[in-house]
Amino acid sequence: MSNNKFKILLLEDEGNIRKLVATMLEASGYQVIEAATCEQGKTLYQSYMPDLVILDLGLPDKDGKHFLQFVRESAATPIIVLSARSEERDKVEALDLGANDYVTKPFGSAELLARVRSAIRSSHIRQSDTGKKTFKVQDLVVDFEARQVVLKNQEIKLTQTEYNIVAFLAQHCGKMMTYSAIIKAVWGEPPGEATIKKLQVNMANIRKKLGSRPGVSSYIMNELGVGYRMNGERDHD
Repeated sequence: MSNNKFKILLLEDEGNIRKLVATMLEASGYQVIEAATCEQGKTLYQSYMPDLVILDLGLPDKDGKHFLQFVRESAATPIIVLSARSEERDKVEALDLGANDYVTKPFGSAELLARVRSAIRSSHIRQSDTGKKTFKVQDLVVDFEARQVVLKNQEIKLTQTEYNIVAFLAQHCGKMMTYSAIIKAVWGEPPGEATIKKLQVNMANIRKKLGSRPGVSSYIMNELGVGYRMNGERDHD
């Protein structure tokens, strides 16, 4: 193992995939701890307290969602689900249980490494930002105290609901937030067809005001049918 300060617990029962991902991560300087079962993963998690977990859902002893719930009972460690399950309901359930991201197999190595970097960076941003009154990513600034959003030194005029959505995503920068999580936080009610449509309309307005265009990197990413994520790529102060 390398001496990189970032430790990753890789919980994957398929040996070939586990070795492939471990080799890729180690080549990028991460320390990798490997596990093939849910119970082994729980033991290694408690022993090493990793900076990030890459989790397969189809484990031989228990469903990976059991491990996800186990971690979320006591910790906010970033968890990226890496699974062959591509159904929308599986993604939504895993994200609602606390997963930070969801990558489906087969996957590209560059994409997975980018998700790993983003999840680790965003986790440290949230830890360092605890109690801070502003959030900044690239040219976007969210002032929580003034309830203002500024882009390229120009205030963006948002409705109260639009601001609440942006602030919630900023507070969870880099994490895919499901429709359900956003609706509960902003409207305080369970999701339904009407509230999901209301969220989508508000989000369309927000993204337009933030200058989102096809083919151009956006501050807020959308995964249709699943949720939204504030881009974790952030300038260093």
